[in-house]
Amino acid sequence: VQLQACGGGLVQAGGSLRLSCTASGRTFSTTAMGWFRQAPGKEREFVAAIKWSAGSSYYADSVKGRFTISRENAKNTVYLQMNSLKPEDTAVYSCAAIRDRNVIAGMIGLERMYDYWGQGTQVTVSR
Repeated sequence: VQLQACGGGLVQAGGSLRLSCTASGRTFSTTAMGWFRQAPGKEREFVAAIKWSAGSSYYADSVKGRFTISRENAKNTVYLQMNSLKPEDTAVYSCAAIRDRNVIAGMIGLERMYDYWGQGTQVTVSR
């Protein structure tokens, strides 16, 4: 499975961006996809995730109410709509996919649950 993320860029605080991540290859073997981000000098952290079948979504507390993850099954694509962006949202955002197993909600934010990773896309929020 290959993941291709795009949509990053430079935006002013309060603005919006939409990231997308398209999966190709053996996409039928994936059960969920997620977004993680890594700011300079910080560890990578979970942002949001969604399960393909039920569409259940999960968010980090820091983005709840501002970010929305959605999926378009026919296109094997997951979106991350980011509104009310803050300078602290500045990071490289990466998408990832879980292979062929059901991960409980309490573990879906853990990096080790993800089997496939795409390249990152830079999001920069200016003051």
